[in-house]
Amino acid sequence: MHQKRLSAPKTLKIARKVKKWTVKASPGPHDRSAVPLLIVVRDFLGLADNAREARRIIASGDILVDGKVRKDYKFPVGLFDVVSIPKIDKSYRIVFDEKGRYIPREIEDSDRKLYKITGKTLLKGGKVQLNLFDGTNIIATNEFKTKDSLLLEIPSKKILEHLKFEEGALVMIIGGTHAGEIGRLKSYKVVRGSAPNLVTVEGEERDITTIEDYIFVVGDKSASKPVIDLGV
Repeated sequence: MHQKRLSAPKTLKIARKVKKWTVKASPGPHDRSAVPLLIVVRDFLGLADNAREARRIIASGDILVDGKVRKDYKFPVGLFDVVSIPKIDKSYRIVFDEKGRYIPREIEDSDRKLYKITGKTLLKGGKVQLNLFDGTNIIATNEFKTKDSLLLEIPSKKILEHLKFEEGALVMIIGGTHAGEIGRLKSYKVVRGSAPNLVTVEGEERDITTIEDYIFVVGDKSASKPVIDLGV
């Protein structure tokens, strides 16, 4: 399935007026903002000159996403995903540029990924399933809360670090006009009714108020930088 370039998600850093159509990501991890793997290989990384070459590279099993081979050229790639090419010994993390669009950043810490907890499910036997922001589910204890973040080893999904959603935590805004900006969680306001709760982030130049869904914890209170390489 294809979609018009002009109506493609704003997170896609592609030329929108060169051609009418572009490939559309398959249903799967992440939301509508996800980037098809073909676009990552061809447009983001420049590993292919055209769609045919990109499909061949992907079908050959040369591209890993979060440590697993992906052969579907429409496979959805999103925020903080790690794209690796073992043949050239390079790995990239999908992050935001200054305009809130996805770009690849070459990294060394390709064995880990940061996840946001978006929900919890109680299973039989008292076990707890954590529902993570990209559709991943893991079994864990009940000490973790929604809106917290987990640093996981990939592809094993072993928990390496727990980052709490709390005042003073280092956070990234992942939606709206301030997507990609990082600051300290200054305050959290519970809003009555159906309106979303609000969070105020203390930035370098000003405070930013946004909805809680747009907040992603990337470091604890004592952190001077994110726990993963984000290029900041």
